[in-house]
Amino acid sequence: MTVTRSVVPGEWYAVLGDDVVVLLPPAAKARVAGVWELVDAGAGFDEVLDGLISGGLRELSGFVLVSERAGDVKLVIRGAGTAELTAADGPVTISGDADSTWVERNVAGVTALRLRVADGDGAAYTLGSGLVRVSAVAQPAVAPEADTGPITGAAPEPEPEPEPVPIPAPAPIPAPAPIPAPAPIPAPVPIPAPAPKPVARLVLSTGDVVEVDRPVVVGRAPQPRGPGHEEALLVSVPSPNQEISSTHVEIRPGAGPDRGSAVVTDLGSTNGTLLVQPGLRAEDLQPGIAVRLVPGAVIDLGEGVTIQVAAV
Repeated sequence: MTVTRSVVPGEWYAVLGDDVVVLLPPAAKARVAGVWELVDAGAGFDEVLDGLISGGLRELSGFVLVSERAGDVKLVIRGAGTAELTAADGPVTISGDADSTWVERNVAGVTALRLRVADGDGAAYTLGSGLVRVSAVAQPAVAPEADTGPITGAAPEPEPEPEPVPIPAPAPIPAPAPIPAPAPIPAPVPIPAPAPKPVARLVLSTGDVVEVDRPVVVGRAPQPRGPGHEEALLVSVPSPNQEISSTHVEIRPGAGPDRGSAVVTDLGSTNGTLLVQPGLRAEDLQPGIAVRLVPGAVIDLGEGVTIQVAAV
């Protein structure tokens, strides 16, 4: 069963799997794709830790690695970061230490945990597995607490209530004449919401043509990622040499300043995604960073599989 978590937006990278959570600072961007591939493939705590430190600890100023199974939590924190756990024996707080390699703890009977690595400036939202930018992660997902306001002092003593004044019983009121039942009113006919308008058309080298009116996830065996992606269109492409990741790239309608255009995001693919846009130099997409697309752009997934972006 996929775990749900509360995520607060921030600058750190969060790799969220069913059993493993990894938090990496912005300076560790180059390690994110490899860690995502391990977690996405179902790697356990020890295997993910080996992958994290394989590139050396000198350039890795901090990270948080957590594994939870049936209430048993394994935790490693290096540098910045604090973990707050609710356990059978009471609350447990664990903080990283910049003067040591890392702090490692095993805690049993954990019912909830919260990881905090920086100050957040956005509203929390719920997420299962995926690759996102965060400042804090809580598991399981919790609703935001209501602000009850500051306590300014003890409540004043209530004043004594006056003695009740007897009220004479009212005179009986005659029963009203019966009101005829209203004629039945037919239920309104629901008007279906208009279908989303496509913002671009994708022409795949496999011959498939897809319109971007919702998230489109492409890979050799794609799965939807993130909240609100249950309606995502999944497009499978061949990858005889397994160079294209199972869930490689996402193209979706843009929001905010990108509204009316399509944006592309690499989902932590193993071998990366190359984007070539008209009039611009080719660029390798950074995992989790959305880039606006213009008509004529070509997205190269490797093994000869390309996606051309056309206007609608």
